[in-house]
Amino acid sequence: MFSCTKKVLPNGLRLVSVEMPHLHSAEIAIYIKAGGRNDTPGKAGISHFLEHMLFRGSSEFASNLELEIAFEAIGGSVNAATDEETTCYFSRVHPGQIGEGIRLFSSMLLTPTLEGLEIEKRIITEEALEDINERGEETNTSNLCSKLLWPDHPLGTPTIGYLDSIKGITAEDLRAYLAAHYVPGNALIVAAGRHDSDAFFAACAEHFAGWGGGSPPALLPPVELQDEPRSLFVKDSDSQVNLQIAFRGFARQDKRLMGLRLMRRILCGGGTSRLHLSLREKLGIVYSVDASLSAYEETGAFAVELATAPENLVVAVSEVLREVKSLAFEEVGEAELARVKEGYFYDLEYSADSTYEMQVRYGWGELMSLVRSIDEDRVEAGAIAPEQLMHTAHALFAPKNLTLAAVGPWKAGAKRAVEKLIREYQKGWS
Repeated sequence: MFSCTKKVLPNGLRLVSVEMPHLHSAEIAIYIKAGGRNDTPGKAGISHFLEHMLFRGSSEFASNLELEIAFEAIGGSVNAATDEETTCYFSRVHPGQIGEGIRLFSSMLLTPTLEGLEIEKRIITEEALEDINERGEETNTSNLCSKLLWPDHPLGTPTIGYLDSIKGITAEDLRAYLAAHYVPGNALIVAAGRHDSDAFFAACAEHFAGWGGGSPPALLPPVELQDEPRSLFVKDSDSQVNLQIAFRGFARQDKRLMGLRLMRRILCGGGTSRLHLSLREKLGIVYSVDASLSAYEETGAFAVELATAPENLVVAVSEVLREVKSLAFEEVGEAELARVKEGYFYDLEYSADSTYEMQVRYGWGELMSLVRSIDEDRVEAGAIAPEQLMHTAHALFAPKNLTLAAVGPWKAGAKRAVEKLIREYQKGWS
């Protein structure tokens, strides 16, 4: 069993405590409601860059080594991640060291030195080069589909940025971004695991009460003008073609998102999922196939990803489009839907044992005004009927929402065949 309590400090910093007394560890996470879409104009990648720089030392810790040693001393290993809308700093710590963990995070976030800029540029450049071919072209299919979905908007820009934008970031740029976005009203601290809520709140008040700042800049909304499918093919010297087929999805507060969670499982949820059975077990043309779901403030995406030999590209695209169209025009059988729901219910139950899952559910959820209990998710999923799922699929998988990115040694004939499949998909929709 666990309990969740919340508090807001006078400076606006939100605190969430998820007590899980049966465990032997705790996790602290600090969320900043700023990510790739908040990048300063002309400074693509600055959100991610700043995340890296906060590890390079503070007024108390002269280097990343000293900071790492301090976290290891309390049973932790500090890490961070930047996505499109948030940046999260997190570490598992010993339950008796929650207060010290909060202190270390305060030093890291509130008094960074931002030294070692050129070294970090080299590191991030190496990271960025992993998604760029020898001609300087983007090869990450997820980034390419995002560019097709949201052109000329930060949501369509790689979170890591571009080589030239990374090169141009200065310490002054970082400090300006830090001052604008790293403010208490734009942040949240959550602890999940075995700990005492009152002690956690007291530590946050002690070390973060002096944190100040105004309101963060307003978001730039994406302009969504797509009215037909879009595709992009990039040559790359690989043995396989990496493929993503993505559909413009729904915003974070949209009531249809639960249906998308179930659809993700129907298509790519394991050994009994439709695309696994079709592409791997029947045709033998993939090792694995996966689907991802993204939901942002005003928009979202549902994507299917796989890799296959060049000669199998057309068949793979055909099968994916056939399966998603089937969901849009045919009701899922009661037995299949019941099996998928049951698997989802089990995963919900398992999540109650995870400090990570609980800090995301109640911490990230509070940050995004989307706190939901496990029971609420279970009830909502249980109530979804086949007809409702079909209507949701029809709205999601409409041709006007479709984007496709293929990267690898594809042949011109295969490209033409894929483009024909997309046209046929569009014509056959009603």
